[in-house]
Amino acid sequence: MKYEGIVKAIFIERPNRFIALCKVNQEICKVHVKNTGRCAELLIKGVTVYLQESEDPKRKTKYSLIAVEKGNRLINMDSQAPNEVVEEALASGKLKLPGMEEGLTFIKREVTYDASRFDFYVETYEKKGFVEVKGVTLEQDGYVMFPDAPTERGLRHVEELIKAKQEGYECYVVFVIQMKDVLYFKPHVERQKAFAEALKRADKLGVRLLAYDCLVTPDTLELDHSVQVQLEEV
Repeated sequence: MKYEGIVKAIFIERPNRFIALCKVNQEICKVHVKNTGRCAELLIKGVTVYLQESEDPKRKTKYSLIAVEKGNRLINMDSQAPNEVVEEALASGKLKLPGMEEGLTFIKREVTYDASRFDFYVETYEKKGFVEVKGVTLEQDGYVMFPDAPTERGLRHVEELIKAKQEGYECYVVFVIQMKDVLYFKPHVERQKAFAEALKRADKLGVRLLAYDCLVTPDTLELDHSVQVQLEEV
């Protein structure tokens, strides 16, 4: 995916989860944060960030926060972006789902199943499945984790993917790592043990857990290579 109107800025502070203050060309601007997670390890005063300028004159904020530099690493933190890059990769065939390698014949976003709405419903000529996408921005010592804050919604998604798998659907959780050059992915046990345990249970019952890193520039994001999912510590 490609962003238009990207500008470089300096992060100052985040008064609440929706708004940040950034310095753009020596002017302090209110910026919309497109990620309601904590992101405390990313949004540190003085770091370089990349903003997308809006062309809508009616918007309360002129910019949206898209990416942030963490040392030598550029991390996209747009929470809407993972679904976009997964849809692109599914449609192009770059992302081949295990068990559905013969190729998808139908892809639909935002499909309700039981009490959840999964990100994608997919079909081949013979199989049907659900795909839930989770964006990953939390990195520590080269490995990445999810979630960065407890997520009851995410936990419910995993539990209902297990149910759908038992009813005959192919089911997947795709962790989109919004950065490059990481060692492996693992659930954040310390932040939400119940989610980590649910992932391990889902894996044993046939839900496929996939993780992919991304090629990131200030104005692009593209799904790239498969990354190892490590569950042993759960």
